[in-house]
Amino acid sequence: MLRKQAQIATDHVAFEAFYRRHVDAVTRFLARRVDDPHTVADLVAEVFMAVLDSAHTYRAELGSEIAWLYGVARNRLSTERRRSFKEWRLTSRVSGRRPLDSDDIAKLEERIDAERPARQIFMAMADLPEGERAVLELVVIDQLTVTEAAMALGIRPGTAKVRLHRARRTLRALPFVMEGTRG
Repeated sequence: MLRKQAQIATDHVAFEAFYRRHVDAVTRFLARRVDDPHTVADLVAEVFMAVLDSAHTYRAELGSEIAWLYGVARNRLSTERRRSFKEWRLTSRVSGRRPLDSDDIAKLEERIDAERPARQIFMAMADLPEGERAVLELVVIDQLTVTEAAMALGIRPGTAKVRLHRARRTLRALPFVMEGTRG
């Protein structure tokens, strides 16, 4: 698998197959966290550009391709949020976006609308500590295993299990408990 992953950086056919296999999952992942179609489109592109640079770092024994991609996507999203905040502080408006045609915007708006319930769940989880919230998002919303979530976050599986348990315990005490957090 490692060889296959490294191959996507140099073989455009292998990269295209990898992209087609995972683009919908990465787009859903980002649309759950971002409500602007331009930003979602840009982040999806950035994730796959980052994959070209870091394909050699994938280790199949640590988790699935999708767990690795979600880790890349989380990093790109964090970078984008920091950049956006700095830009907002300096200019108070977002700029520098590439134009999307109306079909692209319509598709991304549909995806964003479909992911609205997940964004509402994220708001309910806003008071959780970052580490607990991140594990909960990846396991409950993004459907990764605890081990895969640990890989995406760069932590040990045992640490991820503890954080998930704490997050679930905290959410059970809230009046709004999302489906799938009990267990």
